[in-house]
Amino acid sequence: MKTVQTQTTGKRKRATARATLMAGTGIIRINKISIDNYEPRYYRMKIMEPLMLASDLIDKVDISVTVKGGGIASQSEAVRLAIAKSLVEHAKTDKLKEAFLNYDRNLLVADVRRKEPAKPNRHGQARAKRQKSYR
Repeated sequence: MKTVQTQTTGKRKRATARATLMAGTGIIRINKISIDNYEPRYYRMKIMEPLMLASDLIDKVDISVTVKGGGIASQSEAVRLAIAKSLVEHAKTDKLKEAFLNYDRNLLVADVRRKEPAKPNRHGQARAKRQKSYR
């Protein structure tokens, strides 16, 4: 059995991703699905960004990610964040961290924005003006 080296989490809206990084041969799985088979292609490419920036490190590690909650877009952002954080923690140098921050700050810093909750008597809209019943 492989020993766990690094465990990190990434969050985006309601999605939470847990990444486990261990010594290996470059296998990346998301919810037990290989990253090569992850669909849609656009979100697969978003997830691949930190892997491309850390290409020299990828062949030496296996990454297994479990993601729950949210939609496909926020899940892919959470996975991307968890993978990038685990790679930086595993590398133990600031060179990779600087490369991630220069490329896209959201690779290492979570986006804390959330959906605004709906207000009473407004039929689901968060900020829409309330309709008047006279005139």
